[in-house]
Amino acid sequence: MKVAAFRSIHTRIMTATTLLIVAIVGSVVWLWAKNERQLYREQKRREVQQLAIALSNTWTNELEDQNWGQIRLGFNLLLKRNPDFVYILISDVRLSNQIVAASESELQEQYVPDIVPVWVTDSALAVYDDTRVVETFLLRDITFNRKVRARQGETAIEVAAAIRNSSGQKIGTLRIGMSLRQVNQAVAIAVEKALFVGVFALSLGLFGSYLLATELSSPVRRLQVSAAKIAAGDLHHRAEIYRKDEIGALAIAFNDMSAALQGLFSRLQKTIESFHRFVPEKFLLVIAPDGIENIQVGFASTRTITILFADIRGYTAMSEQMTPLETFSFLNDYLACMGQVIDKSGGFIDKYIGDAIMALFDDEATDNALYAALAMRQRLKLLNEERSHQGLPTIDIGIGIHRGEVVMGTVGFSSRIESTVVGDAVNVAARVESLTKNYDSTILVTKPIVEALRHPDTFPLRLVDKFVRVKGKEELVAIYELDAV
Repeated sequence: MKVAAFRSIHTRIMTATTLLIVAIVGSVVWLWAKNERQLYREQKRREVQQLAIALSNTWTNELEDQNWGQIRLGFNLLLKRNPDFVYILISDVRLSNQIVAASESELQEQYVPDIVPVWVTDSALAVYDDTRVVETFLLRDITFNRKVRARQGETAIEVAAAIRNSSGQKIGTLRIGMSLRQVNQAVAIAVEKALFVGVFALSLGLFGSYLLATELSSPVRRLQVSAAKIAAGDLHHRAEIYRKDEIGALAIAFNDMSAALQGLFSRLQKTIESFHRFVPEKFLLVIAPDGIENIQVGFASTRTITILFADIRGYTAMSEQMTPLETFSFLNDYLACMGQVIDKSGGFIDKYIGDAIMALFDDEATDNALYAALAMRQRLKLLNEERSHQGLPTIDIGIGIHRGEVVMGTVGFSSRIESTVVGDAVNVAARVESLTKNYDSTILVTKPIVEALRHPDTFPLRLVDKFVRVKGKEELVAIYELDAV
């Protein structure tokens, strides 16, 4: 009797429905709790980050004038008003990053405070252009006005912001530590609410499935088929179950979950596509052969490659006559033109160095790099015609091309990775570009470039100098001019 009851369609539907509801409710509760946790933490991070930026600007004059007493008074006032602040301190770059003002007087005149791990201090002192936010833990109890402010082992958010003088030079670092107690409490409350909602939804679903188990076997089977399709990767699939009961609601929730997953994967795909704009796909094939998700710091690959450097002549003087917005717009127009030409020629841009472009050509022959250089000159001519019609000054560029062995890989650490190309060949290419001014040329290439041409007769090349000592190198290099007329 018990075996027959267990095998009955009613019991089996009840079991399957129960498991399905548990899975759905569990997923919703987990996602809810996770999203709430991220929301609270991100909100707290933004608050502290904005405050750090404001305070770094506020205390610039006091730090520059070494009016540390005024800064300390500000610290005391902030900690009295905001119980979430654990510590505040300022390091003076001019004093080798000595702490000149701190919410705890014993931290003053130290260099590495004993309240957080050393790596947190190193990360904070490395801030130059922006703020840096890290989550850490406290190494000891922290007191303020003889009261314990935070306990050892407690988690906290530290925001570090650079303090600059009127000349834009960094003179100090502001560090603010904020407790996560309120965040953790808010997350705990959110989890309790999520669990309550989940338990309620689960109870309602079980009650409805008990009453309607006999007539629910068919839609449950269809729902199981839909789940299998989504699990197989068909995120466009939707369960076609139209009922005005709990199973209908479950189908709607299931479809909502499918739509949410589809949206998440769509955003992930867009993120990957955006990532390719920062790191070219050809570069990724070298530094991440196992996929972006498996990229590692320190991965390196040695290759013989062609490097092209292009630089705007007189850019500094030109930019001084433009507003920052005009400079930004001009650079975007120029880099877009040059980037399109390089892409069409089979190269890819490794990085922008101000107005300079560093492009790579991963071909056995060097013809494409020379085609790119000639096309860049032609595109520059059209750009200058457009600028002349707009009453803007024309520009000129110098291009240097060299070929040699480089190391392509990743540098940085787990939280910040950057792709890079290093090697003597990169330095030579940059220095050859700088020689275009000395030889009154627009395009200069080295002997390795000429030797690697598949169709050398196609290009108007002229030997400029057989023995050129490139700055910083002992080896002599033969330089050729590529006629861009």
